[in-house]
Amino acid sequence: MSIIIGINSFHGDSSACILKDGKLIAAVEEERFRRIKHWAGFPDLSIKYCLSAANCTLEQVDHIAVNQNSKSNVLKKFLYTIKSKPSIDLISDRLLNRVNKLTVKDLLLKSNLFGFKGKVHWIDHHLAHLASSFYVSGMDTAIAVSVDGFGDFASTSWGIGKDNSLFLDKQIYFPHSLGIFYQALTQYLGFHNYGDEFKVMGLAPYGRPKFLNLMCDIVKIHSDGQFSLNLKYFRHHNNKIYYCSDVGEPIFENLFTNSLLDLLGPPRGKGEPISQHHMDLASSVQGMYEKAFFNLINSLHKNYQIDNLCLAGGCAMNSVANGKIFRNTSFKEVYIQSAAGDAGGAIGAAFVVSKKIGDAPNKFVMRHSYWGPKYDEPTIESILISNKTRLLNENAHFYLEDDWSEVFKITANAISNGRVIGWFQNEMEWGPRALGNRSILGDPRRNNMKDILNQKIKRRESFRPFAPSILSEDVSHWFEESADVPFMMQVFQIQESKRNQIPAVTHVDGSGRLQTVSNDTNPTYYQLISEFKKITGIPMLLNTSFNENEPIVCTPNEALDCFLRTKMDLLVMGRWLISRGTLL
Repeated sequence: MSIIIGINSFHGDSSACILKDGKLIAAVEEERFRRIKHWAGFPDLSIKYCLSAANCTLEQVDHIAVNQNSKSNVLKKFLYTIKSKPSIDLISDRLLNRVNKLTVKDLLLKSNLFGFKGKVHWIDHHLAHLASSFYVSGMDTAIAVSVDGFGDFASTSWGIGKDNSLFLDKQIYFPHSLGIFYQALTQYLGFHNYGDEFKVMGLAPYGRPKFLNLMCDIVKIHSDGQFSLNLKYFRHHNNKIYYCSDVGEPIFENLFTNSLLDLLGPPRGKGEPISQHHMDLASSVQGMYEKAFFNLINSLHKNYQIDNLCLAGGCAMNSVANGKIFRNTSFKEVYIQSAAGDAGGAIGAAFVVSKKIGDAPNKFVMRHSYWGPKYDEPTIESILISNKTRLLNENAHFYLEDDWSEVFKITANAISNGRVIGWFQNEMEWGPRALGNRSILGDPRRNNMKDILNQKIKRRESFRPFAPSILSEDVSHWFEESADVPFMMQVFQIQESKRNQIPAVTHVDGSGRLQTVSNDTNPTYYQLISEFKKITGIPMLLNTSFNENEPIVCTPNEALDCFLRTKMDLLVMGRWLISRGTLL
């Protein structure tokens, strides 16, 4: 048996995980420590945390697995270079893919991580994606699909997972990519930050797919399930468009050409109001993605005749499309882990190595996302005492509640009275979603709760929805589909008769990006929602990430800072309650 560290490095959403004897012990994204969204670079702080969580030293680590392999698809890269003659910058950056790829041991030493004597494994980017889903899904057999921007010269891969083996069958290669299509149109709609695609998803239901015929000129779908881009609308295949800022933030230049402007008109400018035209374009972008996505996975189901699907890659974060899989395909079961994007590749790379060396004969199943740092109540108490003056200046008071049942009652009552709650408990979540341990909570029944949250804390676009966390046993009573969705990766339609009861979490099209909560995976959050149900009859809470234009908070200090600089009403850290004004 062995110890394996998996890392996603050298591009956005840097991360690390650690396996012991084939079981996941810890996983975390570097942005949570660096406090820079989507931080890119070597995840040394994440590695240090993982070693601490596993109670081991780097000397005891047998293998390091990286979710990238510059030797993948070498012939494809060579032929493309000869045929297309892209810029020198692009050849050296994306096609040769050499930057920092042979210096893991040096980077460990530079980060004061000494003693590694094991082996470094370079794992194909998409194989790592497929493994990150299938090997933790608990499924015996599944079609595994990765849909991404790019990694190791491919954008989309698929194959079959069976027991402890994973067979990568086919790929769609550079420069064709659904991820690039969606990112380019996200930029065109005025959202330029890395990872802003979710804003287009949130905007799409406000429009109609009036421009889908134009999108069909940008993306061509084929009868065999594959797709291709009309490259006249894109720049990524000729020029280097990605770089990392001095502070580790991934930055993309515009991916689209002037031909896109000829087709769609001028792009939305910085600060320009969002019009119905932009909403219709967003709806058309989402519609085009779904058209290509379902063409692909329906073709795969027809070819392989397997009813289980494992999804990964950045496009697997498209929860709107994911929520339509049961309606639009013949798949019966779907698994998407909580960090489906590049961060999750750290887990996939580690499990590829684990299976290769015969370290994990039995399946490890990822049923929850709570793999990050945890802080005990004495630590929280020390931080509160050291910040006592700051708290008094904000007319904030704190105390320790002895009885957990009282914590749940006080918090649930506060939520039912329209208060905004910071909820900081147990281990931090793995992946981009707050799933009940680093969450801001509100009352889903209140029409004005979205406005209250945006005014008090989030300060974000008004069209972006908030999610319902619902008791798992109540899903069938509130949603049109009934499935276990622990990672908030699928959007389902809320039953029409129930929508007016929970307007704060019902999107304009009647949908909700649900998170199912069960007692066995998160008893603390489950008990809180259950208490709210006792008071209101509603088995769910409005849940959004505990942050304010920053990565989700990791430490009690960060939670307290966010509480104090916003207008949050109550902060609950363990059994410590911190309230503005009189204690609730």
